[in-house]
Amino acid sequence: MDPPQCRSSALERLPFNNTALKTLPVDDSEEPGSRTVPAACFSRIRTLQPLVRPVFVALSPAALALLGLSVQDVLGDPLSSEYLSGSRLLPGSEPAAHCYSGHQFGLFAGQLGDGAVMYLGEVESETHGRWEIQVKGAGVTPYSRDGDGRKVLRSSIREFLCSEAMAALGIPSTRAASLVTSDLYVTRDPLNNGRRVSERCSVVLRLAPSFIRFGSFEICLGRDDFSGLQGPSAGRHEIRSQLLDYVIEAFYRHIQQTHTDRKNRNMAFFKEVMVKTAELVAQWQCVGFCHGVLNTDNMSILGLTLDYGPFGFLDRFDPDFVCNASDKRGRYSYRAQPSACRWNLTRLAEALGSELNAAEAKATVDEFMPTYKALYLGIMRKKLGLVRKEEVADSELVSDLLCLMHNTGADFTNTFRLLSRVPWPEEGVSEQAAVGPVLDLILKQCASYEELKVANKPTMEDG
Repeated sequence: MDPPQCRSSALERLPFNNTALKTLPVDDSEEPGSRTVPAACFSRIRTLQPLVRPVFVALSPAALALLGLSVQDVLGDPLSSEYLSGSRLLPGSEPAAHCYSGHQFGLFAGQLGDGAVMYLGEVESETHGRWEIQVKGAGVTPYSRDGDGRKVLRSSIREFLCSEAMAALGIPSTRAASLVTSDLYVTRDPLNNGRRVSERCSVVLRLAPSFIRFGSFEICLGRDDFSGLQGPSAGRHEIRSQLLDYVIEAFYRHIQQTHTDRKNRNMAFFKEVMVKTAELVAQWQCVGFCHGVLNTDNMSILGLTLDYGPFGFLDRFDPDFVCNASDKRGRYSYRAQPSACRWNLTRLAEALGSELNAAEAKATVDEFMPTYKALYLGIMRKKLGLVRKEEVADSELVSDLLCLMHNTGADFTNTFRLLSRVPWPEEGVSEQAAVGPVLDLILKQCASYEELKVANKPTMEDG
């Protein structure tokens, strides 16, 4: 490898320091195809699967800046679309795929893992901190199962846009630095009607301090009574301990530095994960974001919004809104997201097992809903401009407003935007004169009677 000063571009000078691969057990097998991967947190990817004529669709200046890069640094490098799509190896990068398990729609699914994602490495500097770089849609890995490891343009655009939109809203999220498409095609059934069409293979370069998730710890779970499946490293508690040490030492250093007792340290970590998760879902609820697939393998250990699949945002306010067409029972509806996160925290506690004090872990999980409700109410107060004094009746006010929005089919986002137009009271101006014009605007964007009839029409699932 050329010394850093001889490399020709900013991309080729990225300061890789791939701590995860140095610290955690890595599968070095060269066996091709999908397989069970025991005793490892990562599997090396030996062969890149290049796109055909990759070209940029979009770049995020803000996300690139986290790596110390500018748009010009990227566009000025003739190899950049290959580098940032996983088609060419960046100097210092070490391609790998992460092994994790998970509970999907309430059932343990055994080994899952990065089936379409490739870890490139971790870029670390004093100026910009540590950022793990991944390419999503770069081809098959040992965890692809029956998939082809590719993503298409429409889903990649959704992930790119929503990642950066959530970050701009101040909601913790993985980031998307670039989107590349190509002249390589795969077939998909976009409308789920049996008609497959050719679509362009595309790749999102995404960033996060880490993509470790709740499901990362579930690889050590034994056989599940309901599904009959087990983690690929079932019973290997030393791997669980290694992973826990890595996460706390790398991303919760303040906890590592202030606790000498291991179990107390681990409990402090679990409590902070609980609070971060409560903060995250409170922010989701306050902007009307629905994740769609809140399985344990999609829950970040750092409290980030992770994996943008069939997500959606509320239009007409409906607490039972489901954005995932596969979620027939509404397990992950808008209303259910906080309780789903609590359920997932219980699964994380089970996966950590003897690393935690069982009674304290249960008490911590029990604190989740009160913590979430307090955080949610705090954000909603700000949205309504109730910033000078907290009143006991504020919670009832928020509930009444949401009930009214539901009954009238009011648009969630537009209602709050329009409320911001209510003027400051002036002497001699009646309430009707001040509020009336805004109320008229709100009423204009409520659903019609016919729209509400359609929305509330019973379905077969209701029976």
